[in-house]
Amino acid sequence: MSILRVENLHKTFGEKTLFDHLSFTIEEKERIGLIGVNGTGKSTLLKVLAGLEGAEEVNLFHSNDFFVTYLPQQPELTEDRTILEQIYYGESIIMRAMRAYEQALIDLERQPESEQVQNRFMTAQQKMDQESAWEANTTAKTILSKLGIRDVSQKIGALSGGQKKRVAIAEALIRPADLLLLDEPTNHLDHETVEWLEGYLANYKGALIIITHDRYFLNRVTNQMYELDQGKLFQYEGNFETYLQKRAEREEMEQVAESKRQNLLRRELEWLRRGAKARTTKQKARVQRAEGLRDEAGLSKKQDLDFSIGSDRLGNDVIELKQVGKSYKDRVLFREVDYLVVPHQRLGIIGSNGTGKTTLLNIMAGRIAADTGEVSRGSTVKIGYYTQDDQEIDGELKVIEYIKEVAEVVYTADGQTVTAEQMLERFLFPRSMQWTYIRRLSGGEKRRLYLLKVLMGEPNVLFLDEPTNDLDIQTLSVLEDYIDQFPGVVITVSHDRYFLDKVVDHLLYLNGDGNVQRFQGDYSEFLKQKQEQEAIQTTVASEVNSKGKVKSQQSRRLTYKEKQDWESIEGKMEDLEQKITEVEQAIEAAGSDYTEIEKRLNEKQELESELEAAMDRWTELSELVEGLKE
Repeated sequence: MSILRVENLHKTFGEKTLFDHLSFTIEEKERIGLIGVNGTGKSTLLKVLAGLEGAEEVNLFHSNDFFVTYLPQQPELTEDRTILEQIYYGESIIMRAMRAYEQALIDLERQPESEQVQNRFMTAQQKMDQESAWEANTTAKTILSKLGIRDVSQKIGALSGGQKKRVAIAEALIRPADLLLLDEPTNHLDHETVEWLEGYLANYKGALIIITHDRYFLNRVTNQMYELDQGKLFQYEGNFETYLQKRAEREEMEQVAESKRQNLLRRELEWLRRGAKARTTKQKARVQRAEGLRDEAGLSKKQDLDFSIGSDRLGNDVIELKQVGKSYKDRVLFREVDYLVVPHQRLGIIGSNGTGKTTLLNIMAGRIAADTGEVSRGSTVKIGYYTQDDQEIDGELKVIEYIKEVAEVVYTADGQTVTAEQMLERFLFPRSMQWTYIRRLSGGEKRRLYLLKVLMGEPNVLFLDEPTNDLDIQTLSVLEDYIDQFPGVVITVSHDRYFLDKVVDHLLYLNGDGNVQRFQGDYSEFLKQKQEQEAIQTTVASEVNSKGKVKSQQSRRLTYKEKQDWESIEGKMEDLEQKITEVEQAIEAAGSDYTEIEKRLNEKQELESELEAAMDRWTELSELVEGLKE
C-alpha cells in the first residue's frame, strides 16, 4: 500500500535542472537508499518531501494524517532547550505525556520527599497509562541509551557537535512517523552505534529514505535504491549490492541502444547525401526519419572523476613517533606512543568519539605539538591534509581561483600536462561552473573541490580526516582507486567500515584509557578479533559475578515504577500467551487464505517479541525482589 505519491516534480537551481518532472511512489515499510553524485539534489529532494523547500512543479498525494520526520545532515537544535525538551518536543498527546513523565521523574529524583512532586509524578504516570505510552517510552529510553545520551537535563548549547548529532538522531527516531528521512545519519557515529542503528532501522515501522556514504549500511538496511543522475531518477529493487549489478546492466543496455541509433543514423545520413529525391510518401517519411535521428539527443556522455595526479618522490624516512603523549584538560588521550611510518604504508586511526584520533593525526602532521615525546618527519615528506571542516575554503573565491592558488598546471602519473581548468572538468566542474562563487556550491561539491585542491598539491604523504562524511559514493570509489595506485603513504581517521576495509592494512586503535593498540589487517578483521575478546571477557565476568549480582542489588529499594511492573508483569505475560494461542487458532482457521496467514504470522511474531521482553523484565525484577528478601 502506498503512503506517498509524487508526481511531476520539477525543480531548478540557477541554470541547473535538479529534478526533471520526476514521479514515484513510496510504499509502506520501504527502505530506500538515495544516492547520486554531490550536487545532484539528494538533500534537496528530502527537503521537498519534508515540506521544507518548494519546487516549480510538484503534486504530493497522501492521507490527511500523514506525518514526516526529517533529520538534516547538519541539525539545527534550540540552544537554550534541555535535551529532554528537545527530544520530546511536539504537541502530539503521546509526546506531551512522555515529556511530562520524564520531567516529573527528574524532579522526583531531586526532591523525593516533596509531596507536590510525588503527586505530579503520580499524575504523569496515570497519563502514561491512559495514553498507553509505556512502550513508546521504553523505546525512547533504549534509543537514548544506545546513542550514549545519559543526562537529559543538559542544555543543548553545552554539547559538542557529535553529541548534538546524536540528540538529533534520537529526536527523529522517537517521533512516530509514516516516513522517516535521514540525511547522513552515520556521520560521527562509532561502529557500535552504527551497528545498533542498522538493526533498529531494519525493524522501523514506517518507511525510510536514507542518504549515506556508508555502503555496508546501505547494503544491510535498504530494499530499494533511488539514484539521481542529471535530473532523472532511476529506481532499483534490492539493496546496494543488487543496485550495482542492475545499474551496470542498465548502462550496458543504454550503450547498446545508443550504438544501434548511431549506426542507423549513419545509414540514413548516407542515403540523404546520395541526393535522394523526396518524390513519394515513403521517401518523404524516410527523410523525416533521418532528420529526426539527426536531431535526437543521444546518450549523455558519462562523467567520471579522474584522480591520476602525480606525487613528489618520497624517501625512506617518513614519520616516527617516540614516546608521544597528549592530554586534554585533565584527561589523558594517549601516552607513550611509539610508531614508525614506513614508505607505502596504509594506516588507519580508529576509536570512539573523543579518544583523540584527530589530535594524533594533527601531531603527526606537525599542526599541533605533543605534550611529551618527539615526532620526526623525513626531509622529502610533503603532506596533503584533507580535514573534516570547511575552514580552508573561502566562499568568496570563484572555483577556478581557489584551485589556481595551488597550481595552474599539474602533471599526471604518466607525465601528461593538465591545466587547472581541465582538472576541474575531470572533477565534474564544467567550464560554465568554474567561475561560480564557492559559496553557491552544495556542501558535497565544496568537499569534492577541497579534495581536488589537496591532491593538486602533489603530496607524497596523504592525511585524510573523516573523508567519507561529505563525499558521495562515486567520489569515494574513485578516491579508493586513487589510493590503491598512490605510491606514497596514506594515513586516515575514519569510522567508515567499507572505506577502511578497502584502504588500510594497519590500524592504531585508541581505546579511550590512554593506551594505543596496534593491529595488522583491515577493519573487519580487527572488529572480529575485538568481538571475540569481548565475548570471552563477558563470559568470565559473568561466571565470577553471578553469585554476587543479587547481593550488589540489595543496597537499593524498588522504584515506584519497578513495584508497578512487578505487580502486573505476570498478568501481562498470561495475556500475551493467551493472545498468541488465539492467533495460532486464527492461522489454522485461515485455510489457504495466504494474505490472512501472513498477517497473522506477523502479529504472532510481534506478540512473541513482547512476551520475550516481558519474561526478561520478570527475570530482572524477580532477582531484585529476592535480593531484598535476603
